[in-house]
Amino acid sequence: MSTLRALAKAQAIAAGVAQPVATVRHLHLSDRPLVLVPLQLAGEANAPLAALVGAAPDEARLLVVPQPRNRDQRLTFAAELAGIVLPYLDEFRGVSEAVPVDRGKDVRYRYVDAPQLLVPNPAGITFLRLLGRSTRFRRPDGEYPVHPSVPLLGRWLTFFAERAEHPGSAALVALTEALTLHWATGQSAVEDLHLPALLGWIDPPPGSTGAEAAAQAEDPAICPPAGPATDPDFDNRRLAPAMAAYAGAEDDPAARAGAYAELERLLRDQLAPTWELMWRGVGLLRGLPPGARVAGRWAGDRDAFTGYAEHVDAGGGPQPRRDGAVAAAVRLHRLERALTSYAVQRAYDDPLVMAEYRLTGEAFVGDVTLADPKRVDDTGKRPVLRPRIQVVTTEPVLVPVGATLYSPARPGQKAKVVFVTPGADGKTEVVLELSGGMGRGLTASPGSVPEVGERLCLTTLSDAFLPAGNFPAPEETPWTHGGPPAGTPDAAPSGDGDPAEDWS
Repeated sequence: MSTLRALAKAQAIAAGVAQPVATVRHLHLSDRPLVLVPLQLAGEANAPLAALVGAAPDEARLLVVPQPRNRDQRLTFAAELAGIVLPYLDEFRGVSEAVPVDRGKDVRYRYVDAPQLLVPNPAGITFLRLLGRSTRFRRPDGEYPVHPSVPLLGRWLTFFAERAEHPGSAALVALTEALTLHWATGQSAVEDLHLPALLGWIDPPPGSTGAEAAAQAEDPAICPPAGPATDPDFDNRRLAPAMAAYAGAEDDPAARAGAYAELERLLRDQLAPTWELMWRGVGLLRGLPPGARVAGRWAGDRDAFTGYAEHVDAGGGPQPRRDGAVAAAVRLHRLERALTSYAVQRAYDDPLVMAEYRLTGEAFVGDVTLADPKRVDDTGKRPVLRPRIQVVTTEPVLVPVGATLYSPARPGQKAKVVFVTPGADGKTEVVLELSGGMGRGLTASPGSVPEVGERLCLTTLSDAFLPAGNFPAPEETPWTHGGPPAGTPDAAPSGDGDPAEDWS
């Protein structure tokens, strides 16, 4: 936990209400997100019990699995869910836009918008990931055929689950994570995973403190858990008898219909409070203005959605059960690059996030007291524009002479530290030489050089493009990491002498 978040949590306890830890919204919110609140049978791995799904508060559709251990009923649930999710995805595939590439020499196309799925908490993401894994390899023909939409749903759920691992992605969002990204409560991180308690801290009822509202929300009789797990008392006292009544009425259609209606009512009552909380949380997030770089990250989600849609349309296969060595390394490297870029972008967008780096000495704020925007360096082969400015700050300056700093106000500009002069009055003078972001001539573009009196934030964090690493082809990797292909002289040795054994 960072210092400022710990302080915000202490202030939340003292004030009785959650404290903001962001001034802007750091994720995209769709105008029409698809909210999905799942429930699964306790003690079973990804046995769907029910789900409440819809793209508007008044469009909730309840899906029920009366016997979650029944394979046919589980696949019927998947087909019904596909009947909601797949048409929703198709809504975003009508209009494309041209995106210039190769410095404007060529163009590519992507959809102007993309779908967004919202679940209550990270366990909801895990539910969708496991559901996708269990359905994407099913076949519409053969010994155990399924509806053709089931494997397609599995592939799309896997796509969204993988995007959820991508830092900064908003394709699949757990609402508890989105809320705790912007508010700090007076409870633990584990308690923050409970959506009713979390919203009790962020938006308590009039006359109640966050702690009181959270304590009340933790009563399952008042607000059931936000899925996918159910309350054990509900399972034993109400759900089990209702499921038994449904199973026992197999030979009586009227009794079976009545038992199904009772089961449906129980599960709707269990899911409806969380459904309302989901849209309440979305409303709180909409009240924050989006950060300047949120649109750029959403463009990455639209690129990913477009690319996978084209893959599906071209008849591409489902995602593999597990990545090979090179694919796993490439994926890890891509996620690490995205995480670094996401952290920098959040700091550039939000002064409260940047304050964390000011505490660690990776950034400081000061006032420009001197500026020479016309300075030219003619010591090289040709003269180049190199203005200098002096910044005075009362914060510690831990960067050495020669370090390169950046300003969120001018991310394309570099500022090289020339001198650092501590003063006796607690102030520090920092002389910086600027390069980049000022035009191509020997005269700086208007506004590109900070003026005297401007308050400036300078940091070692860079929002520059991070080049991708170089990885070998699978056939060029050693046998210990999945290559070369079986049957070649250098193939991996097998335990029984069979060179065709799969070592991947």
